[in-house]
Amino acid sequence: MPKGNGSNGGRKANGTSGAAVMEEWAKSFADEAAANMSRLARLPFLWQRAQRVKKGASPSEVVYEEDRIKLLHYVSDTPPKYKTPLLFVFALVNRPYILDLKEGKSVVSHFVQRGFDTYLLDWGIPSEADRHLTLDDHINGYLLNVVEHLCERLDVPQVNILGYCMGGTMSAMFTSLHQELVKSLILLAAGVDFGNRDGLLQLWTDASVFDVDRFINAFGNCPPWFLQSSFLMLKPIQNLVEKPIGLFEKLTDDEFIDDYFTMEGWLNDNIPVPGEVFREFVKYLYQQNRLVKGTMPLGKHIINLKSITCPILNLMASRDDLVPCSQSRVFNDLVSSTDRRTIEFPAGHIGLAMGSRAQTELWPQVCDWLATRSDGT
Repeated sequence: MPKGNGSNGGRKANGTSGAAVMEEWAKSFADEAAANMSRLARLPFLWQRAQRVKKGASPSEVVYEEDRIKLLHYVSDTPPKYKTPLLFVFALVNRPYILDLKEGKSVVSHFVQRGFDTYLLDWGIPSEADRHLTLDDHINGYLLNVVEHLCERLDVPQVNILGYCMGGTMSAMFTSLHQELVKSLILLAAGVDFGNRDGLLQLWTDASVFDVDRFINAFGNCPPWFLQSSFLMLKPIQNLVEKPIGLFEKLTDDEFIDDYFTMEGWLNDNIPVPGEVFREFVKYLYQQNRLVKGTMPLGKHIINLKSITCPILNLMASRDDLVPCSQSRVFNDLVSSTDRRTIEFPAGHIGLAMGSRAQTELWPQVCDWLATRSDGT
């Protein structure tokens, strides 16, 4: 009899526990259903939110134009504290406003607020007429003209340069040929050594599987859709599955939605790359790794990184899937500069510029580094 009573008590306890689980499950189901209804109610208004995204946060003025390029000067209410201007050189692949994306996520604003006279080179949007322009046309043509214009405009002998990604690689080439015009060089996620196979782009551009000559001969310029699809395939699950799910789950978070559309607006604002630039970059760098070998041709010149003697700050992202640290780290050993520093920051390729942690921890350091190497006005 006692054993039977114990068995009945166990069945009652199990029944109570099962009922509680079902009740909790039903409550969770109802809560999630209500949350989904709230999210779905926001969907009709997403297009309007996306259209309100602004490009660039800091006030600027165009001070130089040549063909499709523009030189932007970021305006400040106070006079600059430092005599030597800072020139941002972005890649030819995307639009440069990622460096001034929005308030609170702007690399440019850090330097403007610290008193640097700040400029940005906007390469513009190439047309079919630009398909024959080479790296030499951009580096010893447009970039050199911009630097000389700044020196003349401000009556200074040199500029500071900060080059991002492909723009950093081009800035290194420029500095090797025109060291007398560069006071300090900052590289941000810039590829230099393409001999390893640490990234998917190195595998995809291998000469055994990618004929860049046939590609450019067929298309003229490198089409924006080709670059965009390649970048998406670097992390297909994250970009094509996790990102849309994350957006749906955060549809009621206004701050998240603003950040999402601001970032996605830039990611999808793709532009073509001039055909000959793409051909040379893939063939001479990704396939033949000529820059670190000292055989990189640029017009009538051969690039020798040992010609660089100015202070160097090399910034890398430890989680960069586009330009792995192994492509950038070697740069400091290839130059003749005695003032060299490397910072490997825990971020991705884009997060290195506009990530929240980079805004609070990295860029104040960079401003301090440049300030100690700059002359006051």
